[in-house]
Amino acid sequence: MSKKLSIIVPVYNMAAEGKLNYCLDSLVGQTIRGLYDYEILCVDDASTDASLEILLDYEKRYPELIHVIPNAVNLRQGGAKNEGLKVAQGEWIGFIDSDDWVSPDYYEKLLQKAEETGADLVGCDYSLVDHHTFEVGKVIVNNTPEQTGELTKEKHEILFIRPGSMVLKIYRHSVIRENCLDFPEHIFYEDNCAGPLWSLYFRHFERVEEPLYYYYQHEVSTVHHITEEKCRDRMRAAELLYTECRNRGFLTEYKEQIEYRFTELYYAITLFSYLSGVKKPKLSFVIELRLGTEKHFPEFDKNPYYLQYTGPEEQKLIAMQKKSDLRFFVYYRLRQFVWNLRASD
Repeated sequence: MSKKLSIIVPVYNMAAEGKLNYCLDSLVGQTIRGLYDYEILCVDDASTDASLEILLDYEKRYPELIHVIPNAVNLRQGGAKNEGLKVAQGEWIGFIDSDDWVSPDYYEKLLQKAEETGADLVGCDYSLVDHHTFEVGKVIVNNTPEQTGELTKEKHEILFIRPGSMVLKIYRHSVIRENCLDFPEHIFYEDNCAGPLWSLYFRHFERVEEPLYYYYQHEVSTVHHITEEKCRDRMRAAELLYTECRNRGFLTEYKEQIEYRFTELYYAITLFSYLSGVKKPKLSFVIELRLGTEKHFPEFDKNPYYLQYTGPEEQKLIAMQKKSDLRFFVYYRLRQFVWNLRASD
């Protein structure tokens, strides 16, 4: 490979409000420019706005850095990332959402940490912001010190349970390539499957304890608007994670961790986001969540991670559903109705 770093940018309809421009400007302005040879692979995922035109303009202005890959059909972010991986030439791989941006020294600091420690996976923290700025907003710690260093089985277990965001890391390309790692396509929440699975293949994880990545919170963010389709995509991500772990021989060694992650994604998170976010939730869907979880893990509620990380109130509600789907559904809907009345006062 002839380049130090490949940055993969999946793009879909990000032309408005200068979002895409701000992201790309932060990438071409990296301090590694001149130090390392790197590439920015912008995958337009069949945008219907002016995103592709913006990308082509940047490619024309920065031909040594930016390469545009237009998708004929929309593959969602996972598919767009896969298209970038197919042509990436970098020793290291990084991902960034096209409405986010990074500090000028983001990649320099992560690459420096990798060289100092011999890590094959390096991450950092991030800052939540609601406008374009390089001022630090609310700092979110993406991973913890006990997850770093040489990845023993115990550390792999911790990292699998809480892998953190994939866009806040750089990955040694050889690990991705040798283990045929990629992303689920045609669904939201592709990282819910890829993040835990990928973590099992890396051997040394380090982090830079600074918020070098800026996560842009805005009203139309795909992670904030809840629909049944997106809930089903999270369920699909959980199913794919289970299938990949089983097919790759991890199901026995990491059974408790896989059981918990599946339960969390397929059932717990989806159940409460669905009931709270969808206008007209259906009892049949709620029943489907329980049955789908129990099909793989009938005693999921005895899992030690479930008991540790799932909130006491959520555990009580799920226990109620296990006794009676209808009673739980009616109770939760009535409670939600009362909450909404109080909120409107």
